[in-house]
Amino acid sequence: MTESKEILRSSAGARAEEFAGEIREAQPQDFARIAELAGQLGYFSSPEEIAKRLDGMKRSNEHAVFVAQLAGEVAGWLGVYVCRTVEADARAEISGLVVAEKFRSQGIGPLLLVRAEQWAREKGCSAIGLRSNVIRDRAHAFYERHGYKHTKTQKSFRKDL
Repeated sequence: MTESKEILRSSAGARAEEFAGEIREAQPQDFARIAELAGQLGYFSSPEEIAKRLDGMKRSNEHAVFVAQLAGEVAGWLGVYVCRTVEADARAEISGLVVAEKFRSQGIGPLLLVRAEQWAREKGCSAIGLRSNVIRDRAHAFYERHGYKHTKTQKSFRKDL
């Protein structure tokens, strides 16, 4: 077992020992499934749009997308990046996490979180955060069970360019 797999398994606990799949970086053959799963969160994208976005990210070592593969199928994915701002030290930010409905509550989400946290430490980050829509009560409870604390409520503003 590689060192990163050992860290992943030891950090995630008993559930990791039961997981018969692998957590790995996303590959082009995963793009269609990543798009499909993003749709389960309400972010509808084509495989081509996913490919274009990930192509832009691969030029930086401060972005990563991990997939959980189980029985030959991508069961979930997580996106993470280093967030650098003027007012705060660099931190990692989880941009998205989704596990396919049929694979939920099987320990895959925690394994993806552990992998993101490991990646964040490798990048020199001492904190990791995420944003979750106010309507996602189940997701909020999941994150709190895994040590994430609700730190701020805010409004999000956007302007199309």
